[in-house]
Amino acid sequence: MTLDLEKHPCFNEKVRQTHGRIHLPVAPRCNIQCRFCSREFDCANESRPGVTSVVLTPVQALTYLDRALTADPRLSVVGIAGPGDPFANPDETMTTLRLIRHAHPDILLCVATNGLAVGPYIDELAALKVGHVTITINAVDPAIGERIYAWMRYGKRVHRAREAAEHLLQCQLDAVRRLAALGVTVKVNTILIPGINDEHIEAVAEKVASLGAAIFNCIPLYPVEGTEFASIQPPSAEQTAEARDTAQHHLPQMRHCGRCRADAVGLIGELMPEVMQQAIHAAAEDRLPVPSTEMDTPGSEEERRPYVAVASREGVLVNQHLGEAEALSIYQEDETSETGYELVEIRTTPPVGGGDSRWQALATLLADCRALLVAGAGPKPTKTLTAARIRVGVMEGLITDGLNAVYAGNPLRSPGRCGKTCGSGCAGTATGCG
Repeated sequence: MTLDLEKHPCFNEKVRQTHGRIHLPVAPRCNIQCRFCSREFDCANESRPGVTSVVLTPVQALTYLDRALTADPRLSVVGIAGPGDPFANPDETMTTLRLIRHAHPDILLCVATNGLAVGPYIDELAALKVGHVTITINAVDPAIGERIYAWMRYGKRVHRAREAAEHLLQCQLDAVRRLAALGVTVKVNTILIPGINDEHIEAVAEKVASLGAAIFNCIPLYPVEGTEFASIQPPSAEQTAEARDTAQHHLPQMRHCGRCRADAVGLIGELMPEVMQQAIHAAAEDRLPVPSTEMDTPGSEEERRPYVAVASREGVLVNQHLGEAEALSIYQEDETSETGYELVEIRTTPPVGGGDSRWQALATLLADCRALLVAGAGPKPTKTLTAARIRVGVMEGLITDGLNAVYAGNPLRSPGRCGKTCGSGCAGTATGCG
C-alpha cells in the first residue's frame, strides 16, 4: 500500500482548495485540563477544537465515513481529533483506525493529540499507516507548562503543577522522536498565549525540530467564556505573524489553520454542509445500516466483516475461555495459504473489570469480525456480542476446523461439559476440569 502523503490539506497548503478532511468525533474524554479549553457546549457556527455536535462509536463512524465519501469525493484524509484526546479514549480511537484502514486501504489517516498517552500506541499507528500525527506542545519549559495546564490524569490519579508539566513534556518529546523515527509526519501545534508563552514560541519550534518534527503551527489563543484564560486578550495578527516568522527559522509554518472542530468535514474553512449534518446525526442515532454478520448473507455487508477472532493458548487449538483471554487471534480467508487462512494480527482484549462495559468494549474491538471462536463464554458477553451481530462460537478442536465451519456457515462442534465457571480457574482446554 502506497499512500500519497501530499494530499493532506493541513500539512500541504498547495492542496487545501482541492482536498478535504473529515474528523470523526469518537474520543469524548480528555486527560488534560488546559486553562484555555472548554468542551461543555456546542455552537454550529463555532470552529475550534473540542467542539462537536455528536459523539460516534467506531462502527457509527465508519458508516458515516462511507456516506461522507460518497457525498464529497474531495475528502482525502480521515482524522481523529477529539472532542477530547484520542488516547484518553484508546479503544475507540484504535478500533476506528483499524476499521477504516481495512475498509479504505488507500485513504490517509491522521490523529491530533496532546501527547500524554500516545506512547503505547505509536508502533501500531505506524503499522496502520497513520501517516500524520499532530501533537500540541505549548511549552518546552515545565515552569511555563504548569501555568497552562490546570491538571492532567495519568496512572490512577490526577496530577498538578510542576510534576505534571514535567511528565507531560517528557511524553510529548518522546512521542515526536519515536513517530518521526518510524516515518510518521509530525506536526506540532502551539497555542500562542500572550503573557504566558509568547516569548517561548521559538524555543518550542527549535526543540521539536531537533527531534524530527516536520511542520509547525502557531495558533493564536481563542478565549473561551468560562475558562481561566477567558480574560486574556488574544494576540493580534501582527503578533501571530511575528511568532510564526521566528519559528520559521527552525521549521516550515502552517499559516492556513482553520482551528477545526472535532467533527469538521470538507475543505478547510468550509462550514459543515447540511447533507453532512444529516449524515452524522443519522449515524449517531443508528439510522444508517450497521454491518451484518449473518453467515449466509453474501455481498458487501459480509465483506465489511471479513475476520474471525479466536481464543487460543498456542495458536493451534480453540482452547481458551473468553473471560481468561488476554488477547485474541484475528484470522481471514487466504487462498494462497496452505491452510486457507491467514493470521492477520493479535488484539489485546479489554482489561478485567468494568462489568458490562468490558463486553461493550470487546464488541467495539471486534466490530470487523463476523464471529468469535472460544472454548467457553458467559451469558453476558455472549448476549452483548450477539447484539452487536458477532456470532459467538463455542467449540473445541483445531482452529482451522472452526474457521472452516464459520466461513461455510456450518454448525460448530460443541465442547464437553465443564463444571467450572469461565474465569474461575478453568484450564481452558474445553475437555472438562475434573
